[in-house]
This record gives sequence, C-alpha cells and structure tokens, in this order.
Amino acid sequence: METTIEQIQNFKGKYPKQLWYLFFSEMWERFSFYGMRGMLAVFMVSQLNMSETTANLQYGATQAWVYAFTFIGGLFADKILGLRRSLFWGGILMIIGSVILAISPKELFFTGIGFTIVGTGFFKPNISSMVGQLYRDNDPRRDAGFSLFYAGVNLGALIGGYICIAVANGSMWSSFVAENLRWNYAFGFASIVMIISLLTFTQTQKSLGEIGLSPLTHLEVSKRKGLEVGTYIASLIFIPIIIKMVANTTYTDYFMMIIGPLSVVYLFYEMKNFSKAENLKLVAALIFIVFSIFFWAFFEQSGGSLSLFAANNLQNTVLGIELDPNGVNNSANSLFVIVFAALVGMLWIWMAKKKIEPNTVVKFGLGFLFLAGGFWVFYYTKFFASPDGKTSLDLFTLGWFVITFGELCLSPIGMSAMTKLSPQKTQAVIMGMWFLASAYGQYFAGLLGAGIAEASKNSTNLQKLNTYADGYQQLALYALIAGVVLIVISPLVRKLMQDVK
Repeated sequence: METTIEQIQNFKGKYPKQLWYLFFSEMWERFSFYGMRGMLAVFMVSQLNMSETTANLQYGATQAWVYAFTFIGGLFADKILGLRRSLFWGGILMIIGSVILAISPKELFFTGIGFTIVGTGFFKPNISSMVGQLYRDNDPRRDAGFSLFYAGVNLGALIGGYICIAVANGSMWSSFVAENLRWNYAFGFASIVMIISLLTFTQTQKSLGEIGLSPLTHLEVSKRKGLEVGTYIASLIFIPIIIKMVANTTYTDYFMMIIGPLSVVYLFYEMKNFSKAENLKLVAALIFIVFSIFFWAFFEQSGGSLSLFAANNLQNTVLGIELDPNGVNNSANSLFVIVFAALVGMLWIWMAKKKIEPNTVVKFGLGFLFLAGGFWVFYYTKFFASPDGKTSLDLFTLGWFVITFGELCLSPIGMSAMTKLSPQKTQAVIMGMWFLASAYGQYFAGLLGAGIAEASKNSTNLQKLNTYADGYQQLALYALIAGVVLIVISPLVRKLMQDVK
C-alpha cells in the first residue's frame, strides 16, 4: 500500500525516514557538482591557457547558468514533469555531461559543461522542494530537517571538492593515475558518483507517497506524455544554445539583464491569484532573495578568485599536515558545515524553547557579519606572506571557519523560509527564484573576481597576493554594511512574514 502524505508528515522523532534517502541522493549529486566546480577556474587557466581575468568571467558565467537554469527547471517541474521525473531527467543529463568531460576535457569542455548546466537545472531545485513537503506547515522541526539535509549537501561537497582537484593537481593518487590522464580521471569521478545518486533516488522513491508526482494527472495520458516528451526535446535543443552562451560571456551579460526582471514580473503575475496575506509573505521572500544575491557574490569567490589565489599564493600545510591548497579551498567550508550544522540547528531549537531565538531576518544579518569577518581574515593573510608571495594556509582555513557560520545562519534557513513563505502552488517557482538569486551571485562573483585578477595582471606573485588581499578587504566592508542594514530593517520584514517564524 502506498504511503500517504499524512503518514509521512506524522513521523515520530526529529527526522522523517524519507529525509535520509533524499540526503544520500543529494550528497552524491553534490560530490559530482562541487568536484567539477572546484576544478573549473584552475582547468581553464592551466589547461585551456585562459588569462585569470577571462577564467573568472567564464567561471561566473558557467555557474550563473547552472543556477539560472534551476529557475527554468523548477518551472517545468511545477507545471509539467513533476518533481520526480524532472530530477531523473536532470540526473541523466548530468551523467552525460561528466562522461563527455572525462573522455575529452580539453576538446569538449563547453559541450560537457552545457549538458551539466541543463541537467543541474532539472535536478537541483526539485529535491529541496521534496524535503519541504515532508513537513506540515509550521512544523518546528522543519529548520532542523533542512539543516541535516544541508549537511548532506556539504558531505558531498567535502569529498568531491577535495578529491577531484587533488587528483587533477597530482597531489593525490599520483602513483596510479598517469600524469596525462589526471584531468580525465578527476572528471570521471564526477560521472560515477552521479550514477550512484540517481540509483539511490530511483530505488527509494516509493517511500515518498504522492510527493513529487506529475501535476498533470487530470489530463488524459496521451496529452500528458506529449507535454513531457516536448519538455525533454526542448531541453535538449537548449543545450547547444547554453554552450554558445557560456563560451561567449557577452551573451551571458545580456541574459542576466533580462531573466531577473522577467522572473519578478512572472511572480507578480502569479500574485494576482493569491490573497493579500499570501502576497505580503511573497514580498518578504523577495527581500531575502535580493540580499542573498549579495551574500553569494562574495561567498562564491571560492570557485573563482579564491581558487586562483589558492593555486598561486598558499602554502600546502594545515596544522603541519601536507594538503592540496585548492582542495582545502574547495572543502574546508563543507567540513566545518558538517561539524557544526547539527550543533547550530540544535542551538536554534534550544533558543526557540527559551523564547530567545533570533528571527529569520536577524539570522540573515548575522550571516553577513560572519561573512565580513571571514573576508577580513583572507585580507589579513597578506601580513604573513613570504618573499615568493606564498602565505599561511592555516590562516586561510580560519577564514573559511568564520564564513561557515555565516552560511549556516543564511543558507539552510533561507531554503526553509522560501518553502514557508510561498503558497504550495508557486513553491517550485519561489525555490527557482532562490536559486536564480544564486545565479546572480555567481555572475557578480565572476565580475568581482575578474576585477581583482585584472588589477593584479603582470605582477610578481607577492604583488598579486597583496592585490587579491586588498580586494577581499573591500568585500569584507560591503558585507558588514549589508549585515547591519538587514538587522536594522528586521522589524519591518517580520511584519510582512506574519505568522511565519
């Protein structure tokens, strides 16, 4: 007998069992995604001979498309495919993309990236929406559930983020991976774990009851199948367009000027179907979305400018242990999230019981203050540089430690807030807009990183370190201002949120 939604939401204890299945599926998908993401900037500079400025812009464009497509993927899932079919189709495309990159990374780089981008768009927003549906509205356990799910995301990011780049750089398993095949192997790992992710989902989806099934069950089967097949074909047609747009970042500039305003217009169009109370909540969601753009623009230096900073300017030991500096840059944050996510989740629950939990808006503000602190530490690494422009990986890791608490204040809470503030009918769209905000963050991250790289052109390694560090000082200041503004306007946003905690 199929599990009903009531049975799922009536679970005893802290977490529903279905959360664990989604946790593992997402974990392997994030291994694949973050493993590839952590390699992009270094690959483009060292293997495709791009300048650091171009690599930053290219990285920003690639990641912007990944997240922008989650909006489109969320839309198709909502209206045609349903969350499950969308997720499965996305997984297949991601596997194809990473296999292409494993076979021929240099010659077919943009082709592999094109498949991966469209695939991630169909996969990513929908698994988060399914997590939201495991809970009743106003279930106080929801935040803890999203925090656990977020730890799964980071477990995948930790393993993939370190292994892939360390193998590519030759600082891991170099004895049995031939030098000329290092990048092929690194991209190959991403394809293998993506297959594991998809199998995990398909083998456990029966336990999800009616969550994520087709929204078109009222249509006759032939019409429904026609719409689904049409969606698959349209997404395949879109891949060469994406390849062209990513390869030429000017096209991405035009796209980013259009997609954001369009999505807001679409949301306002949808809002005419909702009550005033529901619309005020959607306005609150929009405020969170706008601020998250700024957060990710700074945070996502990790895959762009910080990746190149790690390659050029960091020593290779943490607490005396020899480690790949790029691997540390890709995975330190994830390690800290895993260690502290559950503790922070438990802290919120404890504070809620004592009636002293800061509201979601203040948590967002705190996120920016921690972000500012972390970038201040990155700036401070310049005072520990040797004459050859190499500085302390220990101090750099401390910067990520501080930033992690900012992320824990903002990201899992943000995802949870999106599912609480949006009416059921527009949930995947709002989730898509949340990821679209990340797309803008990634896009601006590329522009900011390119600006820093451009300023350090034709410099010695020590001059380059100083230029990058000064750029991070600027970002620390902007993050501090954003955090203060959020905390000041928190009473107003709380009014818009009404009964949502």
